[in-house]
Amino acid sequence: MADYVGAVDQGTTSTRFMIFDRSGNEVARHQLEHQQILPQAGWVEHNPTEIWERTRAVAETAMRTAGLRASDLAALGVTNQRETTVVWDRRTGRPYYNAIVWQDTRTDRIAAALEREGKGEVIRRKAGLPPATYFSGGKIQWILENVPGVREAAERGDAVFGTTDTWLLWNLTGGVDGGVHVTDPTNASRTMLMDLETLDWDDELLSFFGVPRRMLPEIRPSSNPGLYGVTRAGGSLGGEVPLAGDLGDQQAATVGQVCFEPGMAKNTYGTGNFLLLNTGTELVRSGHGLLTTVCYQFGSAKPVYALEGSIAVTGSAVQWLRDQLGIISGAAQSEALARQVEDNGGVYFVPAFSGLFAPYWRSDARGAIVGLSRYNTNAHLARATLEAICYQTRDVVTAMEQDSGVVLDVLRVDGGVTANELCMQLQADILGVPVSRPVVAETTALGAAYAAGLAVGFWKSTGDLRRNWHEDRRWEPTWSEERRERGYAGWRKAVQRTLDWVDVD
Repeated sequence: MADYVGAVDQGTTSTRFMIFDRSGNEVARHQLEHQQILPQAGWVEHNPTEIWERTRAVAETAMRTAGLRASDLAALGVTNQRETTVVWDRRTGRPYYNAIVWQDTRTDRIAAALEREGKGEVIRRKAGLPPATYFSGGKIQWILENVPGVREAAERGDAVFGTTDTWLLWNLTGGVDGGVHVTDPTNASRTMLMDLETLDWDDELLSFFGVPRRMLPEIRPSSNPGLYGVTRAGGSLGGEVPLAGDLGDQQAATVGQVCFEPGMAKNTYGTGNFLLLNTGTELVRSGHGLLTTVCYQFGSAKPVYALEGSIAVTGSAVQWLRDQLGIISGAAQSEALARQVEDNGGVYFVPAFSGLFAPYWRSDARGAIVGLSRYNTNAHLARATLEAICYQTRDVVTAMEQDSGVVLDVLRVDGGVTANELCMQLQADILGVPVSRPVVAETTALGAAYAAGLAVGFWKSTGDLRRNWHEDRRWEPTWSEERRERGYAGWRKAVQRTLDWVDVD
């Protein structure tokens, strides 16, 4: 009998494979980083072939470590960095170009032209998104216009598109030998090409970007009893494991945090921060800079929607301290360094490396460190970096309360940065509400496993999943209201200093 469910968690900086039991407990994992390719300022790419090779490697190692075979897995789920765009040749399996990552800003002129031509409002109404460099539609257009031969191949049906879930599902199910070309509504809703109400590709939106419909994958439910196919990739996953779950990473974390009721919210702290508020089957349009997105669709049930606040740079700002500035040797050291000071010493760091995402949506912004004096040290910068993670989250929470009328009474958190206890205390202080971390902090992989397990009956209902959730740690606010508002006022002033830095036609 199959007693476990596996999950591929393909993220921005690494790929991991995790195995869970019926109680949602981690049984095994393995994780490998992949190269960040930075050809020029504002460009961020990944090698899709490297990502696929890493996926096979982490699955092989995790399965071997746990002493399991493919037959021990009831199902497999996939979750992924969203918006990152891959275009490949369905005949050879070779990508035409590197994957263009969600952080990449080369499509700023495409986004600006959409607004200038009055198409932005159509995209907002149909897709729930503003025209922005963040989303996939402009990235596909860039590849079609700039990589020789791709436009012609797309018209013939040879060049196909997918976010990284689609790329992995196609390879997992055989690749050139009958690979399945599919995605789910959570990923499709991040392209600017899908109508949120019909959950189908929209011809008018496709025309805005010049994308042929035949390039696009079939959209299937996130938890899919009809399956996405079975594994045919050789090695540990060669035994035809049912592929039954597919969710974009932030929606997967929402499922992993069992936020199944309208009004429940979670915040994932990874490369960026992503706060999702479940709005139920109601499609809530944002008037305050948030995204309307699909939260999940289980089987034949109606889709559940969410409001999302997407923040481009949070955990990756800590990486920047390590890799570019060299003031820390590892992410964990940022906490120890920041604890050397009682406050930020007047320093604010706005890490707008890829412009500002929610709630500002300013591609002209760039990173800034303000308020420096000779008094300040690297410890103040480390603390300002942690505070930037928390202040950006407050920006989004404020917008979410304005849009939905829901005032948070607790924020559920997950992701790698939640291991930084000073950062989580700062988050409670800056928000003024308790912050709660679950026992299983890697809820992204867990959510993908839940989606797959529900589809095949490994878990009978969402009630089973709710019973699996347990709190590990809670942080209560300690700042006075006066200190909280004074700090936030300084942050808002610092944000203004980042604007109008890049000229966007």
